[in-house]
Formats: sequence, structure tokens, C-alpha cells
Amino acid sequence: MTLEQGLAIAIFLGMFLGILTGKVQRYIPALIGALLTVIIVFLGVMRSWDAVLWGLNLRQIGQAAFWLPGQEHLESHGVNWQTIIFIGGMMVMVEGLGAVGFFRWLCLHVARLMHYKVIPVLISFMFLSGFLSMFIDSITVLLFLSLVTVELGRLLRFDPVPLIIAEIFAANVGGSATMAGDPPNIIIGTALGYKFTDFLVNTGLIAWVGMLIALALFYLFFRKALAPAAPAKPGETLSYPAPAEAIRSPILFKINIAIFALTVILLITHANTGISVATVAGIAASLTLVAAGKEALRLIKGVDWRTLLFFFGLFVCVGGLERTGVLETLADYIGSAAGGSSLVVISIILWVSALASGIVDNIPFAATMVPVIRSLAQTQGFALPMLAWTLALGTDIGGNATPIGASANVVGTAIAERNGHPIGWGRFCKYAFPAMILVVALCNLLLVVRYGR
Repeated sequence: MTLEQGLAIAIFLGMFLGILTGKVQRYIPALIGALLTVIIVFLGVMRSWDAVLWGLNLRQIGQAAFWLPGQEHLESHGVNWQTIIFIGGMMVMVEGLGAVGFFRWLCLHVARLMHYKVIPVLISFMFLSGFLSMFIDSITVLLFLSLVTVELGRLLRFDPVPLIIAEIFAANVGGSATMAGDPPNIIIGTALGYKFTDFLVNTGLIAWVGMLIALALFYLFFRKALAPAAPAKPGETLSYPAPAEAIRSPILFKINIAIFALTVILLITHANTGISVATVAGIAASLTLVAAGKEALRLIKGVDWRTLLFFFGLFVCVGGLERTGVLETLADYIGSAAGGSSLVVISIILWVSALASGIVDNIPFAATMVPVIRSLAQTQGFALPMLAWTLALGTDIGGNATPIGASANVVGTAIAERNGHPIGWGRFCKYAFPAMILVVALCNLLLVVRYGR
């Protein structure tokens, strides 16, 4: 091991530990790690400004192929600006939808269709969580869905915790079905040049078979626990909020739904139109800000800039591992362990990704593994698409194992706790961990059937 490799590993592990402790917000250790990577590894030991420029990757933004790549893939390294711009643009669009009351309207509408019966609400909200997470970041889905669940729990007199756990699980499974779902998929797709439909065809079917298993499991887990906590008094009638009450401006409501529909269409067809996901997000954000008018500045302020800074710092740290050859060495170890067998390499990547993503946030893990599977394909002859779909399913679904495995988990449990319903590790893992194991095992079987040899 060379000096620069040892330092890159030490800085990366330090960043990971900083994220794991939870003492500070995760963008801080990521940015510190990025700064140390640039100063100590790239400039101090390697003495290479070229490595700095390679890691920051700013030149790529100015290339026409970054915005309109056509059928050609623009190779990504260092900072993945496609991911950052895509997530930032989608955040603006989601802020616009939230501001007009779309998400609360949708949840209340579904609850009314289920006649406010708790078990049907559980099943329908799991479907809603999984479906929306195919197109909207699962973090955002849990932001509004968990709040509405708490409100319904108060009205219908049931414990909202089981529903929130089930919604978190469904969001991560549904997010694995498309490129626009969970952040790990965005990282994998933009780095390796895969399209929305590539994910939908390859991970979508497997994910939704897993979703059906998850629905059955959580129904069995919670069918008794979701009885109303306190029966209504004799003669008491309950009043439920009407979905229309959530709509703040009927005109803006319709405009923002149209923007959302257009964005989904552009994402699904971007392989045919030749525009990048960064361009799609830019169009969505621009239309949302124009529609918002005077409220545009408030929408921009609502964007989670700290998450975008976290991605930037993370990509620089991973770039340090890639530039110094650490990830190539890791790929060689995995290749040697697999012995040339697709069946073995699928199992290794899937289960390592799933179990690791339960311990650490699946976003940095996915960012670290992308160069590894690319190297595996180049040096060991494995099919890169097979490795990409395996990594996506492992990181997304494996993130369900613990309350910190994915960002959606952190958001959902935090909202529950703020509203007087804390979800401890024991209670979360009691249901989510065995469900994760069963769904990942199913994924393993389906991946081997489709790709193994």
C-alpha cells in the first residue's frame, strides 16, 4: 500500500465515522474529508493539480454532452454533478408541490377512498409510498406521508408507528425500481450511463415482487397491533379533514401537477430524447420557480442545501480512493473471491451491500461501490449491468435493516419522535430487519435466475 492510498483510506474512514456518530450533521464530516483529500492526498503527497481538477470535475458541466448527451454516455469521475444537479432540481419541484398542498391532498384522498379503515390505510399507504418513491426522492415521500399518518392516527385512535415503519420499508423498496427513486440509484445511473427505463425494466419487476412480499409481511406483523387504541364513545361521530382543504391555490395546484407529470414523462423518455437527467431537473425547477412567482425565493430557501454539500464532499472523498487505486484493489479482491462465477459475485455484492447499508447510510456506500463494480467489469469480465442492478437492489433494500440505514428511515423516525411517537432501534429492527432479509433473499434468487451462470 502506497502512502497516498493509506491516507485516502484514513480520511475516508474518518469521514464515515463522523457520519456514523451523528454528533454533527453529515455534510460537515463530508466537507472536511473532501478538504483533507484535496490538500493532503492530491496536493501534499501526489503533488498533482491534475488530480484536483479530476476530482472536482468542474469542466464537465461546461460540456454540451453533459446536458444533451444524445445516445453517448459522458464518463463520470470525482464529483458526480449529474446527481447533485438532478437532486437539487427535483427538490425545487417537490417544494412547489408541497407548497400547494399536493402531498397532503393525495394522502387524505387515499385515506378517504379506504373509508378511514386502518388496515386498508396501511396497505394503500405502503403502495403509495412505494409508487411515489419511484419518481420522488424517498426522503420527501416520508416527510409528508409520516406527518399525515400521525394525523390520521390521532383521528382514528391508532398507533401510527407500525404504519410509519411499513411506509419507510415500502419507500426504500419502491425507490429501488427506478433511477429517480433512491439516491443510490441516481448515483449508479448517472455514473454508469443508465437510463430511467433501464432501471425500470431490470430492477423494477424484482422490486415490486419484493413489495408484494413486504405487504404480506407487514400485514401479518401489524394486523392485530393496528386495532384502534381507544374505541369511540357511544354516539360519538368523528369528523375527518376533507382532501380539498389541503389545496391552497386551485390554479397553482393544477400547474404544479402538470409540471410533475411533464417531469415524469421527460424522465421516462430521456433515453429517446437524448437529454440528461440534469437537464430534466433543470426544466422542472425552472418551471416551478416561474409558476411560483413571488414565492420563488421561498422555494429556493426550502431546498436542502446541506444534503447537496454532503454529496459534493462525499464524491471528492470517494474520488480520492479511486484516483489512488484503492477501489481497483478492492475490485480485484472481490473478483478473486468470486472465481469468475456470476452467481457468486451477485451474492457477494448483494449481501455485502445490504448488510453494510443497514449499518451505514447507503448513499456513501453506493458512491464507494460504483467505481468498484466498474473495475470488476473491466478487469474480471463480469457484465456491468448485472453488477449495477445487484448493487442498486442491495443498497436500497438493505437500507431498511436499521433506523439509520437510509435517509428516509432517519426522516420518518425523526418525525414520529417529534410528534410523541418515538421509534426505538429494537422496535424498528424487530419488523424491518427480518423483512429486509426475506426480500433481499428473494432478490438474490431472481437475480441469479436472470443473470447467473
